[in-house]
Amino acid sequence: MNASRASVSSSAPAPAAPLRVAVIGYGLAGSVFHAPLVSATDGLHLDTVVTSDPGRQAQAREAYPDVRIAASADELWQRPDAPDLVVVASPNRTHVPFATAALTAGIPVVVDKPLAATAAEAYELAALAERAGTFLSVFQNRRWDNDFLTLRRLLADGELGEVQRFESRYERWRPQLKGGWRESGAPEEIGGLLYDLGSHVVDQALVLFGPAVRVYAETDVRRPAAEADDDTFIAITHANGVRSHLYVSATAAQLGPRFRVLGSRAGYVKYGLDPQEAALREGLRPGAGEQPWGEEPEHLWGRLGSGESPLTGGGLPVPTVPGDYPAYYAAVAAALRTGGPAPVTAEEAAHCLAVLEAARRSSRDGVTVEM
Repeated sequence: MNASRASVSSSAPAPAAPLRVAVIGYGLAGSVFHAPLVSATDGLHLDTVVTSDPGRQAQAREAYPDVRIAASADELWQRPDAPDLVVVASPNRTHVPFATAALTAGIPVVVDKPLAATAAEAYELAALAERAGTFLSVFQNRRWDNDFLTLRRLLADGELGEVQRFESRYERWRPQLKGGWRESGAPEEIGGLLYDLGSHVVDQALVLFGPAVRVYAETDVRRPAAEADDDTFIAITHANGVRSHLYVSATAAQLGPRFRVLGSRAGYVKYGLDPQEAALREGLRPGAGEQPWGEEPEHLWGRLGSGESPLTGGGLPVPTVPGDYPAYYAAVAAALRTGGPAPVTAEEAAHCLAVLEAARRSSRDGVTVEM
């Protein structure tokens, strides 16, 4: 019996070696999101971190003792052992050049949002990936936020009836500037909240309710000495008639609900942000703690009902589906192994960028833009 089992075991295929991943950039995106999620994903191995900053090089080595360090992305293209996947987590202005270099070298690539400054650039990258026969995906992690996953389930179950209005807020209270390229007004930096948090709320609205046919926006610069928009509102009319009202702000002294979704049967209201970013910032890792990843306490659950405010007890609490950022890189690993679809495509990113471009034009010219 033992011999038979040994024979079966010896004939089984050996498990595939982990895919070697290089992360370009070790600022907020690289150190808090991409490197931890890559290292926590079965089938992926964090092989290289690219950063020229000595302090960040030291931080990467401390967090991942066996990681290789490269001072320049050019080193990746020149290596005889090219990585199996490149993750572009560097400043926005570098997304297109680094993605182009990786695709030209035939290396699969994940790019943090926004993929590019314009929809046209995003479509060009998609075409380049198609010609090269190479994988390209965009990191829109907030498709795996707990509140978004919960809302998708409610919509699939028909709990709200016919949705009429979708309100989404990603608001912060940061009256003092932090500095850095994200707050730069230089066009080449692609800074400001419209392209930062706006990339998230617009992507979520398009995923939930489909293409936009009309866009109106108000972008403001509120804080003294600020250069880029820090308080922005976007209104989208979707082809199916749903209206999305999206707010992103660094100057919100009182935070509104994250989601307020109104339907013909009921509404859903959810306060508070998904806990995964805070957990990652604190150094927690998926699968490494006693508490299940992405779960939130019951007092933060949203409420579903009609006719009364949830703040005065209206509606019933809806258990929040746990957030699942690890699912993005698990899907990337599966796609690379099987040739399956990317979890977020460049074409989807281009659709989002087209709305952001329309919003920028709407605010600048004081018009509603037909898509």
